[in-house]
Amino acid sequence: MKRLKQGDTIGIFSPSSPATVNAEPRYKRAKVFLESKGFIVKEGNLTGKAEEYRSGTPKERADELNELLRDPDVTMIMSTIGGTNSNSMLPYIDYEAFKQNPKLVVGYSDTTAILLALYAKTGIPTFYGPALVPSFGEFEPLVNDTYRYFEKYFLKVTDCPYEVPMSDYWSDEPVNWLEKTTEKKLYPNEWVTGNGGVAEGRLIGGNLNTMYGFIGSPYFPEIKQGDILLIEDCTKPPSVVEKNLAMLKVHGIFEKVAGIILGKHELYDDLGTGKQPLDLLLEQLDGLTIPILAEFDTCHTHPMHPLAIGKKVKLDADATTVVCTERWLDV
Repeated sequence: MKRLKQGDTIGIFSPSSPATVNAEPRYKRAKVFLESKGFIVKEGNLTGKAEEYRSGTPKERADELNELLRDPDVTMIMSTIGGTNSNSMLPYIDYEAFKQNPKLVVGYSDTTAILLALYAKTGIPTFYGPALVPSFGEFEPLVNDTYRYFEKYFLKVTDCPYEVPMSDYWSDEPVNWLEKTTEKKLYPNEWVTGNGGVAEGRLIGGNLNTMYGFIGSPYFPEIKQGDILLIEDCTKPPSVVEKNLAMLKVHGIFEKVAGIILGKHELYDDLGTGKQPLDLLLEQLDGLTIPILAEFDTCHTHPMHPLAIGKKVKLDADATTVVCTERWLDV
C-alpha cells in the first residue's frame, strides 16, 4: 500500500453520526487544518446531510464509502467521526473494490466496524487512528501532536521496527468542542503495566463497544492464536465495560491472544466502585497472565497514535513499549 504524500486526496465519509452538520465549526476547522498541510479533502456525498442521529440510511452511508473506495484519485479514506451504528453498513460495502484498489482507510471509535470488516473480507490492513472532526478539529497543542504522529506514520519513511513514542501529556477534558473557550487541562502521561511480559503478533481490535455490534458475524476477523488485542472505549460505566469484556471472554478470545493493549478510557467514571477498566479486564482474565499494557494512546483521548490492523507489533509490558515490527506501507 502506497505512502501518503502532500498533494494527495483524502476522502472523508460519515459512517454514523453527522458531524459535518452537528459539529460544523469543528468540521470546518479540521478540513482547513488538513488542507493547510497540503492535502486535498474530498467530501463524501453525505457531507452536510443529517437524519438526526445519523448521516443517512445504511445503504446511503455505504454508497458514500463505496464511491470513495472506487475513486482512483483518493489515496486515503478517513471517517469524519464515529457514532453508534456503523455496523448497519457492513452488508452493503463494496469489499471487492477495496481488494482491487487498496487505500489507506483510517478512523476510530464506531468506525471499528468498517475497519475490521474491510480487513476480515480482504486481508488488507486498515488503520486505527485519527478521525477528521474529533482529531484534527482539536486545538493546539494537542492537534499538532496528533498530526506529528500521523505524519510520521503515514508520510515519512519510518524505520522498521518503529517504537511508538509516548507523548509527555494527554487530555480528555470535554471542553473546546466547537469553539475554544478555555485551555484544556493536560495530564502527565504514563503507560501502565497490567501484567508483565513480552509478546509479538498480529494487531487486531479497536473500540470494544463497537465490537459488540458484529462480533461472531462474517464481518468480524477470526482471532488467531498469538494475536495482540487492542481494545479501548469512551464514556462507558463499569457495568458496560464489564459486559463488553465478558463478551470477549465467552467468545474465547482471551485464550487465544498473546497480549493486550488497553487504551485510555475517555471520561471514565468508576461510579464509586474503585474499579478501573484494567481492574475489570484482570477480573475477566481469571488468572491468565498474558502481557497487558494499559493507558495506551491509541484511543479516544488526545493526542493519539495510528496503528495498522493486521500488521505485527511487539508488546513489552515490562518496558511499557509497543514496537511496530512489520512494515505497514511501501517504502
